[in-house]
This record gives sequence, C-alpha cells and structure tokens, in this order.
Amino acid sequence: MAKRKKTTIVLFSGDYDKAMAAYIIANGAAAYDHEVTVFHTFWGLNALRKANQVDVKKGVLEKLFGKMMPRGAEKLGLSKMNVAGFGPKLIKHVMKKHQALPLTQLIETAQEQEVKLVACTMTMDLLGLQEKELLDGIDYAGVAAYLGDASEGNVNLFI
Repeated sequence: MAKRKKTTIVLFSGDYDKAMAAYIIANGAAAYDHEVTVFHTFWGLNALRKANQVDVKKGVLEKLFGKMMPRGAEKLGLSKMNVAGFGPKLIKHVMKKHQALPLTQLIETAQEQEVKLVACTMTMDLLGLQEKELLDGIDYAGVAAYLGDASEGNVNLFI
C-alpha cells in the first residue's frame, strides 16, 4: 500500500482571504487523501479563536492583546481593500452569492476531514492566548512538532 502524501501549511497571516486560501488548499489536499497539518502562528491564531469572549484570568498586557486582535475567523480583515471593514462584508456577500463556503465552515470541514489544526504554543504565550479561548478539537505544539510534520511533507506552504 502506498504511503499517504503529506501537506503542511503554516498560517501566519490573520487576513480573511489568506486564511481562506489556506483552508481551501487544506481541504483540497485532504480530499486527495493527503495527511494535512495547518500550523497557526502569530496572527493566524486568530482564525482559531472562539467568536465569543471566554472568561480567563489574564494580565494587563494579555488583556490588551486580546482586545486588539479579532475574535474568530469571521472577524478577520482582508489583506487588500479592507476599507474600514466594508471589504470583508462585500467579499462575504459575493461568496454567498456564488455559494462559496465562509471561513468558519471551511475550518469545520477541515476538522471533519481530520486535518490536523495546530496552535503554536510559543505564540500563544507571547500573545496571552489560552486553550479555553481557542476552538475545541485542535492540537497544541511548538515549532519542533511542525518541523517534524514538514520534514515528511510533499507540499509545504507558508501563508
């Protein structure tokens, strides 16, 4: 039996359109029977944040970071044409018109396809994010774990 191909994606960006691209590729690779890992670091972690505020104990700096960062995938801005928040509304309207899945559904689909979603623990520490604030069913690891997956990867992307 042939060994499954592996695809790894580092999601560094917190932009809605870039996160969508990462998840479209992840879901496509999973549909082609690749073993897929999406490693979320820095602003890419915001795609994994729960939409609702979670009551956790934080210091002043961590609270400030939490308020400045978007809470959840649907709150991410666009990389271009954000236009004070109007751009994301426009693109979501166009996506709905063309029956494209929104980012939250792409993430859910990835989880259903057993795509490994990983939150970078070092970045979580730096930004003051706690496990309770992120989606259920994800993994937590550092760069060494990602490198282990990537070293066996047939496709490795940085978005």
